[in-house]
Amino acid sequence: MKINSRFVWLWLLALFFIAAGVNHFVNPGPYLSMMPRSLPRPGLLVQISGIAEILGGVGILLPITRRMAAWGLIVLLVAVFPANLNVALNGWPNVNIPAWALWLRLPVQLLLLWSVHRICLYYPKKADDPSFRRSTS
Repeated sequence: MKINSRFVWLWLLALFFIAAGVNHFVNPGPYLSMMPRSLPRPGLLVQISGIAEILGGVGILLPITRRMAAWGLIVLLVAVFPANLNVALNGWPNVNIPAWALWLRLPVQLLLLWSVHRICLYYPKKADDPSFRRSTS
């Protein structure tokens, strides 16, 4: 049985986002400490982003929800970029990570965004995939 590389990448992306989302509830402290002070209700925002990551991770595994989930994850990655930039600029309170690693998180986040787009939206789809939309022209 040949394993499709897209299948493997979908599962890796899904597991990454699901694990990250669950971690928002298991260990919310680091996420709370990285929130810019200008944002209201940081606890609620951490929970919302955790739920969005879990739903997005599950959603990209299902062909019928893959496109919507991928766009949701892309929006989420753009939305949380300011928090990651805030941490790179000001440090991450109560988290012992070298400054270079905090800056490295920014291009890694862009790589994640590109990966979601490439694997879930751009990668050639099979005609039997319900998310595949054939052009009528």
